Amino acid sequence: MASRLLRAPLTWVAVIVLAAGTAFGLYWFQPWKLVTDTEVNEELSVVATDAPSSPANSTTAGGSTPDGGSVSDAGPVIVRSGEFITHEHDTSGTARIIRTAEGKLRLELVGLATSNGPDLRVWLTDQPVQSGEAGWHVFDDGHWVELGRLKGNRGDQAYDIPAEVDLDKLTSVSIWCKRFAVSFGAAPLATA
Repeated sequence: MASRLLRAPLTWVAVIVLAAGTAFGLYWFQPWKLVTDTEVNEELSVVATDAPSSPANSTTAGGSTPDGGSVSDAGPVIVRSGEFITHEHDTSGTARIIRTAEGKLRLELVGLATSNGPDLRVWLTDQPVQSGEAGWHVFDDGHWVELGRLKGNRGDQAYDIPAEVDLDKLTSVSIWCKRFAVSFGAAPLATA
């Protein structure tokens, strides 16, 4: 009976369909990412936490210091920042936008901890951060800018922000799963 079953064309069609379905399911859902982590420890900007009190380091109304240097000589500064909240997966850490001494902008994720997943991206968006399930799917409803694939689900990492991006229109950052259109976690970006 078993040999007759193996010779039936319908059996081989069923085996091929089952194998193809299993391969597609593994590719699409990538279940091993639920139990693996990718840690990234990039060097982040060192920013001053307190304003200098020395008159020699203060700035004038024209944006220069009394000694003729420019404000950018002071080094990187935090422009916006916020703490991550959990959406689809437990997420914590800090998001901050840094203006470098050269005037470029970059997003830094400090102490990020979230789940690994398929097709995770870093998005700047114009949507408000909402807690709970209400906030899981809102970030692709409005304007968003993708800064790239998430480099790792744990640790410190940085992403350059293109010069043409208007930060006045973008108020949050999301760890966005593009494959399933859901936010793993997000942070509001308040002016520093």
